[in-house]
Amino acid sequence: MSIRSGSNAALVVVDVQVDVVANAWERDRIVANVALAVRRARDAGVVVVWVQHDDAELKYDTSGWAWVPELSPLPTEPLVRKHFNSAFEGTELDSLLDGLGVAHVFLAGAATNWCIRATAYAALERGFDVTLLSDAHTTEDMVLSSGRVIEAQSVVDDLNIALRWLAYPGRANAAAPTAEVEFGSRTEG
Repeated sequence: MSIRSGSNAALVVVDVQVDVVANAWERDRIVANVALAVRRARDAGVVVVWVQHDDAELKYDTSGWAWVPELSPLPTEPLVRKHFNSAFEGTELDSLLDGLGVAHVFLAGAATNWCIRATAYAALERGFDVTLLSDAHTTEDMVLSSGRVIEAQSVVDDLNIALRWLAYPGRANAAAPTAEVEFGSRTEG
């Protein structure tokens, strides 16, 4: 049972923008799964919240800042602009979700190791139940200064495992494939 007072769920789609996912691991499959999640959430009457990043490298209102062509927010769906990794920091996301009576966040998007991880942990720390859509988030391989490569798939696997096994008092968290989640339910597990 969530420690948030609401009883609704929301799908939060983070940074599935042209330049963010241009070189992402399994880009087409992941974007298709995000699109599936959006359709399934809408069909279940679950609000879809769109979070879009901008900063010095990803400039507002440029072609690289735009949503990927496969995704189209509806005019009635909330849009949140962010400037930090967590979708909660310096944004109205928390108050928006609170106003909608949301206690359970379904999470999808990019990049796994930055914005998805930070948003998932921030949601848990703010008392939300969180279900990470295990096949609907991605990132790029990271080449370290030593030349060693941290493969994107390993980063995705790591966060999926973490969201299955983390424990926060009074909250439920999980990682589950998009096709298997019940968007109308408060917890997955």
